[in-house]
Amino acid sequence: MNLESPKVTVEKNPQEIFDFLSDIRNFEQLMPDNISKFEVLGDDKFLFALKGMPEIILKKKEAIAPNKIVLGAAGGKLDFSLIGDIQETGTNQSDVKLTFEGDFNPMMAMMIKGPISKFIETLVKNMPKSI
Repeated sequence: MNLESPKVTVEKNPQEIFDFLSDIRNFEQLMPDNISKFEVLGDDKFLFALKGMPEIILKKKEAIAPNKIVLGAAGGKLDFSLIGDIQETGTNQSDVKLTFEGDFNPMMAMMIKGPISKFIETLVKNMPKSI
């Protein structure tokens, strides 16, 4: 299952956005209002939970400065990745898009498609005011 967020324009250069996303503590600023827990577990790993959803641990898996950062599931029953793509569009201006990739059975995919789509959309829409 692949889900893409809308692209958002951030008034920063790609390196500034990459640096912000590389510090996993900054993801707390991007989280939706219905977050019930956020905990940093190390330099490259954090745990979060949204109301009514199980806790999820994300770990930084790959970082290609200044255009790509990949977070992946760290433990748990679900294997997925959250990929941030950063493209320079002008002087101190970049487009950012998040892609969620996971391999789920059809029933699970149907259940999580809506909440995950809304979640990645919220993350990316919070970037322009947070970075």
